[in-house]
Amino acid sequence: MKVYTRTGDAGETSIIGGRVPKDDPRIEAYGTIDELNSFVGQAVCLAKEADFEELYLQLVRIQHELFDCGSDLAYARPREDKLKVSAELVDRLEAWLDAFEEKNPPLERFILPGGSALSSSLHVCRTVCRRAERLTVTLQRTTEINPEVRRYLNRLSDYFFVAARAANVHAGVPDVEYERSGKVFR
Repeated sequence: MKVYTRTGDAGETSIIGGRVPKDDPRIEAYGTIDELNSFVGQAVCLAKEADFEELYLQLVRIQHELFDCGSDLAYARPREDKLKVSAELVDRLEAWLDAFEEKNPPLERFILPGGSALSSSLHVCRTVCRRAERLTVTLQRTTEINPEVRRYLNRLSDYFFVAARAANVHAGVPDVEYERSGKVFR
């Protein structure tokens, strides 16, 4: 099997049900989700090295769900019977988020990405996830999409923030507080 097809040489690519320019907002959105998935893969490796199995297993599941997000956005015309991202996925993210947050120290000041290598990688995931969410919001202005993808990405970025803090707790490393931050969370 050859990896190259030459079908995109003219600047178009296939989606489910048609072809669009490679810079189409749909491609930007699910391409950024694919980029995010690559960074999550890096975090998976770091979670395994850190022996943080709970986080490792969650991140592996998230990788599959990010593929589902991309798939849902790849439809020229979404078909309700084919969509994979649902409210249940968002609910599960919230449960994971809450469980980690219970173990994290109280947050009083803004924090910087850092502490442990795993935490830093999760902050990269958070920022790429926010970009994917913004691109999905832009896409929905002109195209019908599965709204659960947008909700999932919104909650996922929150998850990455809390998981990054949990990674520092697991490593016994404090969060890096922004030195000019007053107490902003109570």
